[in-house]
Amino acid sequence: MMLLNSDFSQRAIVTPDDYQWIPSPQPGVERLMLDRIGREQARATSLVRYAPGSKFPAHSHPGGEEILVLDGIFTENGVDYPAGRYLRSPDGSSHQPSSRDGTTIFVKLRQMSADERQPVRINTQEAANWHGQPQRQVCPLFSGASETVQLQKLAPGERIFCAPLVGGAELILLQGEIRAPEGRYESGSWLRFPPGDMPALIATASGALFYLKTGHLSPTTLTGATL
Repeated sequence: MMLLNSDFSQRAIVTPDDYQWIPSPQPGVERLMLDRIGREQARATSLVRYAPGSKFPAHSHPGGEEILVLDGIFTENGVDYPAGRYLRSPDGSSHQPSSRDGTTIFVKLRQMSADERQPVRINTQEAANWHGQPQRQVCPLFSGASETVQLQKLAPGERIFCAPLVGGAELILLQGEIRAPEGRYESGSWLRFPPGDMPALIATASGALFYLKTGHLSPTTLTGATL
């Protein structure tokens, strides 16, 4: 069994300088593992990169699958999803993913509650899906008993977290830069923080756009951590 960043009581950080792309079982598809518990059928958080014309055969996803398309066009069951689309498919769902022109996606596997039943498809590029003030704009993606998922845009100088994290948090920086006491994090950085932590993260002069999931890392809400 592979264990990578599998202690959810500790911080885990992967920056673009740490990237190590690994071939998947399918030609033309590579993975960058962020956290993982298990072998090929794993509870996993990854970046997945499809070369033009690459694909996976049809398969199902016990424990569900969550995808944010980062670049290019991701195709699922013949439907195209360009950059900025968010897909959430519940436990037992199946699909046949591919990319005609190439794509990179952020993927979370086997991390959904069995109570989830409805798929979610959101275009985060649509202005109507965003709300808030100029300093902090939010695009809600999902809210359930054990987690909240959203995109956030912060103005320069804004703090990401203003209170201790009750159920932990995880983010991937999509645009801009954030600073912390230990240094700066550029676009593509993935950061995970345990419950009770309060990281001092502040958007720099370029502002910051990021995916954020909160509430999912406490012992009572952690899903799929034992396989």
